[in-house]
Amino acid sequence: MDHISYRDNMHITPEQLAAVFQRSGIRRPVEDLPRLAAMLKHANVLITAWDGAELVGVARALTDFSYCCYLSDLAVDQRYQKAGIGRELIRRVRESTGDQSSLLLLAAPEAMQYYPKIGFEGVPNGWIIKRAA
Repeated sequence: MDHISYRDNMHITPEQLAAVFQRSGIRRPVEDLPRLAAMLKHANVLITAWDGAELVGVARALTDFSYCCYLSDLAVDQRYQKAGIGRELIRRVRESTGDQSSLLLLAAPEAMQYYPKIGFEGVPNGWIIKRAA
């Protein structure tokens, strides 16, 4: 996996995002391309991982660049998982947002064991109003 390259805030299409979501196993509205387009348009930080011309990983975040950053998507193609790509995507998000910003996320049940391994702490003081769709 030493041939992986990373790009910051590079334009990707909703179709590319949907494809990497599908290959990663993350649950996102991959059939709703206009929604994915809006997700890309409104993200402050987009870090992508590439194997040549193939998108194999993505980290998408919303931030104020001074206090907090919400990591809304972290997806790595299953063929490339366990190679440090997710960890590097997160490192680059942190680099982009700075040390003064906290990094928080909501984990899918199947990813709950992953995040503590790469330095995240669980927090008991979170709350959510779930999306309608």
